[in-house]
Amino acid sequence: MAKIYALTGSIGMGKSAVTGMIRKLGVPLFDADAEVHRLQAPGGKALAHIEARFPGTTGPQGLDRAKLAAIILAHPHERKALEAIMHPLVFAARQKFLQRHIAHPLVILDIPLLFETHGEKRVDGVIVVTAPAWKQRKRVLARPGMTEAKFRRILALQMPDAQKRLRADHIVHTGTTYHRTRAQVRALIACLLGKAGR
Repeated sequence: MAKIYALTGSIGMGKSAVTGMIRKLGVPLFDADAEVHRLQAPGGKALAHIEARFPGTTGPQGLDRAKLAAIILAHPHERKALEAIMHPLVFAARQKFLQRHIAHPLVILDIPLLFETHGEKRVDGVIVVTAPAWKQRKRVLARPGMTEAKFRRILALQMPDAQKRLRADHIVHTGTTYHRTRAQVRALIACLLGKAGR
């Protein structure tokens, strides 16, 4: 039976780079954000449900993220309705992924809002990706279409980084060089595989 670890971290902490490093080490990794994008892409399973709840937000190109974001920004309580559509679909995809990799000693689930959704109770351990606040801010504000106000709104929805670090079983620091981060990831995966009895 695979040991299941969750990987999480706030926006701009370098989680995408860390997931790439983990995949290169041959560890099966489920990316919740990528699954959401698949479900909302043309032909995705979520589209009909989203269209029924938020008319006019989908089309031949899949979900119109800007339209849906505008609705949720104007009516924040509607986020719950969207989550009620998406969470069961992502959960089902994750269960299929776990079944496929059940024989592997270690599996990692990339779940951005892990603590916010109390997902840490369903895994064997938690890895938190972190970086200094100034570096996080610099990375996020460099993204296309990002503004200071939007960054602040996103941060308000996420548990503070300091709290995540306190609740972590393992921490990966990305505020350093790529090579040092990669060395941390390699050492961590070797440690987790050792614990899993590989």
